Amino acid sequence: MSAPRKYPAELRERATRMAVELRQDPATKMGAIARVADQLGMHRETLRGWVRQVEIDGGVRPGTTTSEAERIASLEQEVRELRRANHILKTSAAFFAAELDRPTSR
Repeated sequence: MSAPRKYPAELRERATRMAVELRQDPATKMGAIARVADQLGMHRETLRGWVRQVEIDGGVRPGTTTSEAERIASLEQEVRELRRANHILKTSAAFFAAELDRPTSR
């Protein structure tokens, strides 16, 4: 379960849109994230991370997109479940093989 969101989705979208627009103009590029973050009352690194992810998702910056990250997480979860199932099956197979090898007292 993930942590609760500190900022609503609307604020996140508005802040990233404002920062990206300001960064496109060479005159306002320097310090754009800091200005927007200060205006909206959020931490600069929070906004910087959001902008970085928007740029990655938009193909402007290299990195793992949000959809790829979600897919990787689901595949890792599936691998964990399959490994657990394999461990259970191996353990039970070893148990039943040991039962067959035991001599009977009859």
